[in-house]
Amino acid sequence: MTDATALPFATDIAPVTRADWLKLVEGVLKGAPYDKRLVTRTYEGLALDALPERKADAPIVAGRPAGAPWVISMRVDQTDAAEANAQALEDLDGGASGLALVFAASPSAHGFGLPEGADLAVVLKDVLLDLIDVRIESGAFQGREDALAFADLVEARGFKPEGVSVSFGLDPLSDFAAHGTLPMAWPLLAKRFAETSAILAARGFAGPFARADGGIYHAAGASDAQELAAVLATMVAYLKAYAEAGIALEEAAGRIEAALVADVNQTATIAKFRAIRLLWAAVLRECGLPEKPLKLHGTTAWRSLTRRDPYVNLLRNTVAAFAAGVGGADSVTVLPFTQALGLPDAFARRLSRNTQVMLLEESNVHRVADPAAGAGAMEAHTDGLAAKAWDLFRTIEKRGGMADVLEDRWFKAEIAEVKAKRDADVATRKAPITGTSEFPILVQEVPEVLAPLSPTPAPVADGALAPYRIAEAFEALRDAAEAAPKAPVAFLATLGPVAAFTARATFAKNFFEAGGIAAPVPDGFADLDALVAAFKASGTPFACLVSSDEVYGAEGAAAAEALKAAGATAVWLAGKPAAELQATLAGVGVTDFIFAGCDALETLARAQVAAGIQ
Repeated sequence: MTDATALPFATDIAPVTRADWLKLVEGVLKGAPYDKRLVTRTYEGLALDALPERKADAPIVAGRPAGAPWVISMRVDQTDAAEANAQALEDLDGGASGLALVFAASPSAHGFGLPEGADLAVVLKDVLLDLIDVRIESGAFQGREDALAFADLVEARGFKPEGVSVSFGLDPLSDFAAHGTLPMAWPLLAKRFAETSAILAARGFAGPFARADGGIYHAAGASDAQELAAVLATMVAYLKAYAEAGIALEEAAGRIEAALVADVNQTATIAKFRAIRLLWAAVLRECGLPEKPLKLHGTTAWRSLTRRDPYVNLLRNTVAAFAAGVGGADSVTVLPFTQALGLPDAFARRLSRNTQVMLLEESNVHRVADPAAGAGAMEAHTDGLAAKAWDLFRTIEKRGGMADVLEDRWFKAEIAEVKAKRDADVATRKAPITGTSEFPILVQEVPEVLAPLSPTPAPVADGALAPYRIAEAFEALRDAAEAAPKAPVAFLATLGPVAAFTARATFAKNFFEAGGIAAPVPDGFADLDALVAAFKASGTPFACLVSSDEVYGAEGAAAAEALKAAGATAVWLAGKPAAELQATLAGVGVTDFIFAGCDALETLARAQVAAGIQ
């Protein structure tokens, strides 16, 4: 069907240009500025156009071999060795093609994990190590011990080291970021790191031995460009350590892998995974080395998981896993959807596996090499991220390298600035969290976990990067509401006809319930006496007027006075009417206004007090 005569009608269709699209967009925008509605600004300062030109003749960003599936890597994070073994065998039998041995000291452990010194012979009993991919995720500067213990097991089991696909994960700089201090001066630790790699190589293992993992930076609030720059600077630090140990640069480059976080922004994640390959290729060129494929692992984002309505995490994980696969990851770990609640059970782990199995076996996502190549939006985002990350990487190098910017805490301060901006967007719901800050469900069955996560977070040492989840502040409000002796309620005083109050009533219900305050929407009231009677029957001292600005002007003041006379200790209003009307309503006792863009966290904290939570 490629012959033009087979599709004669197609030859009469004129090519569509960006100008043609913009004409259509102008009709939809109806005078609204294009750059306000269709240009997205990122935390890196990128301005991303929604309708960029296609990038003709864009090169393929080399990732996995064409048509090769990525490795489905499942976490082994049980504290008991025998239970960890059962977990590993079940995952492999259920479709996993790799295992990640997550030790409790690892920054990615999230409250659980294998204890240091765990008997790996028990953990990996009956596992055919020459048929799967193994990742070691250590922490607390225990990478050498964990790597050598695994090497001993391989030899004891009679496997040929060169036939075992293992990523040893030596990453002392991530341990530095997670702990805030080094056990010895960086030059000495770098020498020890290189020595460990040499021992493993001498025993016949192919590596990679070193890992530059962006997870600790992402979990602390870093932007995509900051994560990329940290990973690149870490890779260069390890490259230097190998060179100083007498390892040829080309061999040293092959000993290093990268690990990035796959988050819920699909386009950004694909761009980030493509960008790290471009950045590493640039480093290799600067070193006079031939380009060589970079081994790249992706893990779904801890930062984006929620404890409230955790089933939405399944959607987040699917988008993230898809983006990592399309972005060219060689292996992917999907955090089970209950990870933020505790140690995931078999059901949650099964869904974690099947998310990837379906993407591979049913959707065939892996069949196309770099499907994002040439797409204007993807290429612009990739190039923009790479440029921003490269500039930041050069700044890190000028300041002495990754160890130095962690030592003087400059990089921690840079991340804190981005985190503050993101926190403000979360608080105002500019960055909404479905099921938590938007569309919350007050009464929901909580999925089971094998062991709950400790409610008290582990202490973070001075200078260390502290992991967090962006939903935590809203979850704390919900926890406080549920701990109250009496469930808090906001009485929605709907005024006027249904058409006048429905939109704002829906907004107010979602707003208050994000803070754990029930806000049932009434059908409306025949008159003011009926409204007051319903308020008295509600048993709450907290009322919120809900209607249109027009109705507020006609009935708002009288309703507020009546509610105050009926015992309301707080009367609020949904919306942001004109300043003159606000002043009039404030004069009769309306103390607060809720509206799109307000600081929801701060406002909901006051609302809880108004509803009786002290």
